[in-house]
Amino acid sequence: MSTVHFVHGASSYLPELAAYTRHIEALGHAVQLHASAQTVPDAAEAVWWICGRVPHDQARRLHAAVQVHEYASASVAPLAWVKDRVKQWQHPVPDFRVFQSEWVRQRMGFRDAVPFALRDMGVPDHFLTAQALQAPEFDAVYLGEMSRLLHFLPLLQTLDQAGITLLLVGDVPAPLQAALSGLAHIQSTGRVPQSEVPQQLGRARCGLNLMPDVLPLSEQTSTKMLEYLAVGLPVISNPYAWAQRTALAHPGRVQWVRKGASAPSWQQAVRQVPARQTDRRHLQHLSWPAQLQHLPVWRALFGAKP
Repeated sequence: MSTVHFVHGASSYLPELAAYTRHIEALGHAVQLHASAQTVPDAAEAVWWICGRVPHDQARRLHAAVQVHEYASASVAPLAWVKDRVKQWQHPVPDFRVFQSEWVRQRMGFRDAVPFALRDMGVPDHFLTAQALQAPEFDAVYLGEMSRLLHFLPLLQTLDQAGITLLLVGDVPAPLQAALSGLAHIQSTGRVPQSEVPQQLGRARCGLNLMPDVLPLSEQTSTKMLEYLAVGLPVISNPYAWAQRTALAHPGRVQWVRKGASAPSWQQAVRQVPARQTDRRHLQHLSWPAQLQHLPVWRALFGAKP
């Protein structure tokens, strides 16, 4: 049995770590999580870096281990391109790389022969079987990290003026709380365990996906949109590249609302959302097991027969 040591940023929300842990343990191996590389033992056999920055001294200390570098996203502004180039030039060379998508791989710009895999975001299995327990209480629900909603305050104010009810599932930072304090149709749950997320999403008619249309955000996976679809919710989203490609893969499940949308536009979008899907067997490809089972990184870590 081998142990895979994951080194990640302590402040990051990384649902993939739980999925990796379940998958690796099912293969008969173990996982340890580290907020700092300094706690990884010298004798480690496998180290998986969630990049971030990979310090050369720690990579050298762990030279006997199989080392994986994962790029779950490209860098964000300010100086996003410069940050990515620094990673390209300064990171030590690993045994394997994992990228969220081909776009992220191209953005990072590595030109060596290190083997790699593409691993998109997934959803827990129970999202695909969860069923709403009651009729919707809200028109829409927004899940997850909230700070980007500050970019969409005028849109949320118009939503409130239109009488559209919105449930926020997750921690609402103080600046956003202050900005939303006068909006009577928006409520929040605070942080909830992931096991309860499908139940919270089921309280609404549709999921709301809002993402600034700037790189790299406009090209990277919106996990919340996958989770809405997985629990059967239709989606209202602002149009940007990744969302538009995803809408094509899920015909009829996505309505668009633009950043300057009027109150009547909001009302029309909500009226036009289709019904919740109760049978989602056709969406099994969104699950974490489907995303992870065929990755060639397992061969690199554990050999041909893990």
